[in-house]
Amino acid sequence: MTAAVLTGHSSIAGRSVPGAGSPLYAVAPATDQKLDPPYTQIDVEQLREATAAAEQAFESFSRLEPEAHAAFLDTIADEIEAIGDALIERGMQETGLPQARLAGERARTTGQLRLFAEVVRTGAHRGVRIDPAQPERSPMPRLDIRQRKVPLGPVAVFGASNFPLAFSTAGGDTASALAAGCPVVFKAHSSHPGTSELVAAAIARAVDAHGLHPGVFSHIFGPGRSVGQALVSDPRIHAVGFTGSREGGLALVRTAQGRPVPIPVYAEMSSVNPVFVLPGALEGDIDALATGYVQSATGSSGQLCTQPGIVFVPRSEAGEAFLRAVSAAMDAAFGQTMLSPSIAAAWREGVATRDANAEVLARGAEGDGPHAPAPVIHSADIDAFERNQVLHEEIFGAASLVVRYDDAAELAAAAERLEGQLTATLQLSAADHELAAELLPVLERKVGRILVGGWPTGVEVGHAMVHGGPFPATSDSRTTSVGTLAIERFLRPVAYQNFPDELLPEALRDANPWRVPRLIDGRHSGPEESA
Repeated sequence: MTAAVLTGHSSIAGRSVPGAGSPLYAVAPATDQKLDPPYTQIDVEQLREATAAAEQAFESFSRLEPEAHAAFLDTIADEIEAIGDALIERGMQETGLPQARLAGERARTTGQLRLFAEVVRTGAHRGVRIDPAQPERSPMPRLDIRQRKVPLGPVAVFGASNFPLAFSTAGGDTASALAAGCPVVFKAHSSHPGTSELVAAAIARAVDAHGLHPGVFSHIFGPGRSVGQALVSDPRIHAVGFTGSREGGLALVRTAQGRPVPIPVYAEMSSVNPVFVLPGALEGDIDALATGYVQSATGSSGQLCTQPGIVFVPRSEAGEAFLRAVSAAMDAAFGQTMLSPSIAAAWREGVATRDANAEVLARGAEGDGPHAPAPVIHSADIDAFERNQVLHEEIFGAASLVVRYDDAAELAAAAERLEGQLTATLQLSAADHELAAELLPVLERKVGRILVGGWPTGVEVGHAMVHGGPFPATSDSRTTSVGTLAIERFLRPVAYQNFPDELLPEALRDANPWRVPRLIDGRHSGPEESA
């Protein structure tokens, strides 16, 4: 086990740096008590030390040999695990999340680091393409052209409120940026600074163990409106990863696009994840379907970006039976401590607005503590939903809306009116396939992941996963923030024309010394094949 020591300071290129600004405290949402230590916040001048160090680290870090690069990611995972119970205990204090949830999140964090390490070892992310010279081609000879993807440069990553580990300090954005070969300047979320500092120290130990430039990773505390904006506008930052509110994400996008040299912002922001219960789905086990819905809507106090916020249900005898089963399942549900007092306050405000615009279908019980509000499901008919944009809005937390429809043909029109989403789910039977086929073209334009059966909460970290979607689910629908494809957000292609072999990067040389997979003259080739 590694001793868990909290300093209350930022870490800039491996140095513990007390901030020049006023301190902030974590607040235990279960009790409203302040947690020590106070965290001093850096100012813009101190921030520039971090971005300058990241720029200095870029050249050596971006050129790491694959095995050394992969071993570094593996070591970060090892160091996080070595923190032991202290990491989970601090996370529970700062977020109110239960031990099992945080232990699972830690496993996901270390698992995705090791998954990215395997991608780095294989070199698949380098996107190597080779078009060998064809000097005899008529009417024009073809020159030798080779392509690979190179890292963009230092990346700014903002910690998420709802995932203190998996979308935070060493989470998906940081892991994918480091896997791409980009140093990271990480801005910690103010709701769980101690958890973030413990993980940051693990990354710093891995940087030191592998003899890397200390600017590969910096971890800062600072106000979002000054230090956060300055981080995005700093010319040494080349891309941004963000998970949070639409307001926060769009503020960063505006700053990034207003720079003399604009940069990409990969922001995950807002999603209600519609679920379409088709008629045939109600011929099965209605109680199981209702229980699954309530568990997905209320788990983790509904504070998941894939929480099912809108569920379309047919107005029929079977549909009403399903809703009675939902109400019965909600009778056993109770409030869970939300991540922070401010998130709980925003939830209550959103629910009050929905109370004025829709009927309450079912409400659970208040939980223990000051910030564990009773989960709630509202209902409205599809005409009201079509007319009232308020009913389309996300409420971050355990609140969902049932929309009753009369005719399955109404669903495509309703789907067209939805904003971009992370997910859409089809609950169906074989009898519904024709209807589902009609919905699919609309859903493909609207969402990043389409499910048949199950519920959208729970995101597999793998090679095929897409955790993204059209605006406002994300600021760039061409990408994912989960899975190995996330690495490509922080890479760009470069072509090398008519180069002598000895001047080419290793991945492009005829002998392929790094043994990366390559596309040679349009044909996939193994690492043993030469160009």
